[in-house]
Amino acid sequence: MRAAAEGLRVAGAVALGGVTALAELVFLLLTLPFLGNPNVRAAARRLARLEARRLRLDPGLLDALDTRESREPQDGQGAPDGDGDGDGGGGGGGRNEGRGGRATGYLAARAPVGLLGGVVFALLLIGLWIGVRLAAAWVRGEPFDGMLPTAPLVAYLGGAGIVLLFLDLSGLVGVHALERRLALRMLGPDPTEALQRRIAELAESRAGIVAAVDSERRRIERDLHDGLQQRLVALSMLIGRSRRGRPELLEQAHQEAQQALTELREVAWRVYPSGLDSLGLGEALAGVAERSSVPVKVDCRLDRRPPMAVETAAYFVVCEAVTNAAKHAGAGLITVEVHEEDDAVLVRVRDDGMGGARESGGGLSGLARRVAALDGRFAVDSPAGGPTTITAVLPCG
Repeated sequence: MRAAAEGLRVAGAVALGGVTALAELVFLLLTLPFLGNPNVRAAARRLARLEARRLRLDPGLLDALDTRESREPQDGQGAPDGDGDGDGGGGGGGRNEGRGGRATGYLAARAPVGLLGGVVFALLLIGLWIGVRLAAAWVRGEPFDGMLPTAPLVAYLGGAGIVLLFLDLSGLVGVHALERRLALRMLGPDPTEALQRRIAELAESRAGIVAAVDSERRRIERDLHDGLQQRLVALSMLIGRSRRGRPELLEQAHQEAQQALTELREVAWRVYPSGLDSLGLGEALAGVAERSSVPVKVDCRLDRRPPMAVETAAYFVVCEAVTNAAKHAGAGLITVEVHEEDDAVLVRVRDDGMGGARESGGGLSGLARRVAALDGRFAVDSPAGGPTTITAVLPCG
């Protein structure tokens, strides 16, 4: 059923593409003497964006067109103040026209492909119409075009019809694929620019990971120095005093030792939760909820275990968000949702605290860098007065 729906969608897209190709061909012929006009280029870009939507292309492709459109007036600033439609635009005007002409070139290149798709779709309709008329006539016992149904004739026409139908459907799929490739090739970002942008993103992500690791190390050192170390010093003093004839201090020393073990366990879990490997993300998050001083409601629904890097990042997103809500937001309830969404793990943490959290804050900025290292998305929505919602999307691919 899903394949049939997809086939109908492709057929509809190709049929619509045939109509738009004819309209765009008329547009190009009428505006041919005025292709350098900014209004004509803007109209061409709008038509190209409509074609991209018809083909269900990545929205980033449309963003690239919008970016070029926003840059065009800046490129044309080097032109003289005289006749802007003439050839006296200098280097800036040439660049402006080149960029504006990218959408126009795409419309000119796709017009034959779109018309071909319209012809293929028309042939499909004609074949179906003839087939229906033939079947209806023979069912009524009437001849069709002077032919009465016989076994050899039915077999021949049936086989020929199936072959022609297969060729026609293959043509529709081929035209649709060709249109998508043409749009990606002519409207998409330049491969060199995309590669340079990707290199810059990776370099920034690597620097962010190093900064996040250093920040985590400083926090571990602070936890050990300010918490566990002070408690161990107090424990040592209590034991020393009890040895000098104060046995009643042994009970207090025992309590200090228990508290030191608890804090040591907390620090170890912040370094890396050992239960994550053996028990999975759901149980690890349940442990976070149990240790929190604020009530935490966890809803973790995963059909399969995500990659270990994704599990670890999801755990630390929840752990840091819960810690921030408990310490700084004055929250009364924290809700954690984890589920799969389009081959990714979506983590959402909400609290009913006072709000005002910023992504640039120390702990949240480290989470943002950790998520970015996995090519994920991280967002913080925390208006003044609350509530606060922290969302992370972690790709599993």
